[in-house]
Amino acid sequence: MVCERRSLLHEIAALIDAADAAQGSPSVARLEHTLTSGYAHALALEGERLRLEQRLGEATQALEAGRPGAGDELTELSARVAATDAALRRLRAMLLVLRERARAARAAA
Repeated sequence: MVCERRSLLHEIAALIDAADAAQGSPSVARLEHTLTSGYAHALALEGERLRLEQRLGEATQALEAGRPGAGDELTELSARVAATDAALRRLRAMLLVLRERARAARAAA
């Protein structure tokens, strides 16, 4: 999933850069396809975050019950939630810019 996310972020950045540099604007179809892929990936990240938060709650209960290793699991899950949130914020910010580029491309067409 990380490799797929990097590829998607790279594609979004390339489309934004192409529109900024006026290097022959990307087609509306390509912009919309990438937006759709980006929003699908954002939904997948949100789902992952929800699963992690559920596991975080379970790990908290395990820690309270005194289960060995629960503290380490809690630390790892907290870090994964934070990383997922950061990835989601970055993706959403890039999608906002790309959406504006798509609007402009549709208006120009």
